[in-house]
Amino acid sequence: MPAAGTAEAPVWRLILRLAINSLFWSSGYIFMKALTGDVSPVGLSAARATVAASALALWFLARREDPRPKRHELMPWAVLGTLNGWLPNILTAYALTQITAASSAMIQASGPLMVAVMAHFAFVEERLTPGRIGGVCLGFVGMGLLIGPAAFVEGGASMLGALAMTGVAFCYAVGGIYARRLRGLEARRMALGQQVASATAALPLVLVLEGSGALASFAAHPWELIALGTLSTAVPITIFMGTLVRHGPTKAAMVGYLMPVFATVLAIVFLGESVGLREIAGGAVILMGVWLVSASKR
Repeated sequence: MPAAGTAEAPVWRLILRLAINSLFWSSGYIFMKALTGDVSPVGLSAARATVAASALALWFLARREDPRPKRHELMPWAVLGTLNGWLPNILTAYALTQITAASSAMIQASGPLMVAVMAHFAFVEERLTPGRIGGVCLGFVGMGLLIGPAAFVEGGASMLGALAMTGVAFCYAVGGIYARRLRGLEARRMALGQQVASATAALPLVLVLEGSGALASFAAHPWELIALGTLSTAVPITIFMGTLVRHGPTKAAMVGYLMPVFATVLAIVFLGESVGLREIAGGAVILMGVWLVSASKR
C-alpha cells in the first residue's frame, strides 16, 4: 500500500509487474511437463515447496538476514502455507484425476472474482467500482475464450473434481485477503514463510502416502526441479506478495488471468504447440480486463 501522500504507481508499471510475475509462474508448466509421468503430483508439490523454501532461505542468508521464523510469524506462516501451499496443491492433484486440465483451469479462474467480492467487504480501499467489476468479469470471459470448448464438453468435469477446484480457488482467494490484512510482515518474509510451511506439511504427507520412492524419482531430473522451485516458485511468489501488499488483493489476483496467456506463449515457443484465432482473441480480452482493473482508482 503506497505511503500517505505518495502518488499511485503508473498503470503500465503495475501491468508490467503482473506480466513478469505471470511469466515466471507460467514457466512452471514447461518444467512440470518434463517431469510428467516420472513423479507423482503430491511428490512434485512437496519437492517444489522444499526447493523454493531452500532458495529463499539462501537468498536471506546472502542478504545477511535471518530466515528463521520469529515468534509472531509462526501463525501467519502456517496459515499462508496452508491456504496458498500444500492444501490447494493436494486438491489440484486430486481434481486432475477427476476432471480435465481445461476444466480445472476454468474453475480456478473464478479466483479473481472471489477476491474482488471478499476484498470489497474486507477493505475500504478495495470497494468494487464499475471499472473493477467490468475488468474482473471481462478477464473471466477471456479465460473461457482462451481455454475454449474443452472446459465445457460432456465428461469434462465431475462433481467432486469441480468441488476440489472450487476449493483451490477459494483457498487462494482467502490466502490473498489474509496476507493483505497482515501488518508488520515484509512481503519477502511472507513468501519465505509460505514455502517453509508448505514444505514442512507436504514432505511428511508424501512420505506417509507414497513412501520415499516418490522423492527418489527426482534424482533423474535435478535441473528441472531446481528451475521449478526457484524460477517458477520462489521468484514469482516474492513478486506476488510485493504486488499484493502495495496494490491490494484485487489487482494482484489478476495474475491468475494472465498466467494462461503466458503459458500458451511458452508452450508455442518451447513445446511447439500451435495457436489459433480463438486463443489470440481470448488473450486480448484478458489483457483488456487486466488493464481495466489496473487502471481503476482506489
